[in-house]
Amino acid sequence: MSNFIQTLNDAWQRTNSLLCVGLDPEPSKFPGALAGRADAIFEFCRTIVDATAPYASSFKPQIAYFAAHRAEDQLEQLIAHIHANHPGLPVILDAKRGDIGSTAEQYAREAFERYQADAVTVNPYMGFDSIEPYLEHAGKGVIVLCRTSNAGGSDLQFLETGGRPLYQVVAQLAAQKWNASGQLGLVVGATFPKEIEVVRGIVGDMPLLIPGIGAQGGDVQATVSAGRTANGTGMLINSSRAIIYAGKGDDFAQAAAQAAKDTRDRINAFR
Repeated sequence: MSNFIQTLNDAWQRTNSLLCVGLDPEPSKFPGALAGRADAIFEFCRTIVDATAPYASSFKPQIAYFAAHRAEDQLEQLIAHIHANHPGLPVILDAKRGDIGSTAEQYAREAFERYQADAVTVNPYMGFDSIEPYLEHAGKGVIVLCRTSNAGGSDLQFLETGGRPLYQVVAQLAAQKWNASGQLGLVVGATFPKEIEVVRGIVGDMPLLIPGIGAQGGDVQATVSAGRTANGTGMLINSSRAIIYAGKGDDFAQAAAQAAKDTRDRINAFR
């Protein structure tokens, strides 16, 4: 049975891409042809996935964009579609769950049994027992928030603890104490290339999910230089809105494909 890290490594090599396409469906931004359809969210995301899959090595649906529109069933359908039609491209469920004990067990079941995701994002604020239940799902990836790309991330992540900022402590715990399953990764935002480099130095070859290069304006060259591993991989560089809303009209799939290709090529230019 293949595991998340192995699937990811295989995908990086096979696709020659570090691009992770984020799926944040917002019906008000859909082209007119999908207006009023009960399955609009699935159809939009399916079309985007099929158009961008040749240029991506993973997909990242954001659960809130589905749940807010009562479209959890469409999320299940979408992940099943990706696994069936684009096998070997891992799906990261962006849920940022963070709770303890029996509640975390339910969130883990939701991510891995209901949605069949290959990995899930989690918030480590409550410590190891909020992460442990996810590790009990053999072969599944757990991607821990470490240094986030939002403006307020520094409020907590830069607090000094033991002479180091908290995000570095999280990175070290993830790499050394928490990674019992060998399937951990970290979220580090592209808006902070110097911190990507610091985290890479702490965690070795652990995969980094890096949001922030598209609409948030992160520097691709600086990101790749800071985060790549010795073999030129190690990163899931995510772009969501800049790809999925690249086109406003009924040619939105072609526009998304072109944006994905351009982003992949920009990343590869610096690998």
